[in-house]
Amino acid sequence: MLKPTSRIAALFASATLAVALLAACGEDNVDCGLNSCTVTIDRSTDASASVLGVEAKFISADANTVTVEVAGEQVQLTKGQQAVEVGGLQVSLDSVTQDQIGLQVSR
Repeated sequence: MLKPTSRIAALFASATLAVALLAACGEDNVDCGLNSCTVTIDRSTDASASVLGVEAKFISADANTVTVEVAGEQVQLTKGQQAVEVGGLQVSLDSVTQDQIGLQVSR
């Protein structure tokens, strides 16, 4: 059985972890669950978003393929393609519109 001080410390540690996870997804264009985030990035030159501790930056796009930079590594994603590992995260292309791209990012 845990002592009351140990229980309080464990509760504090759990609360701190939860806040840290949610803070990683605090931007307006990032919507996170427990282990994954949906990221919406404008199709413009300097568009980027911070997600799960890394930066996802828009590079270029055509109708089906998007090039993004995640954690400093450029990767091409195609709609419907399985997620690729970049910087320890799984990244996939969720949507491509005239104005924005949507990414799925998970641990």
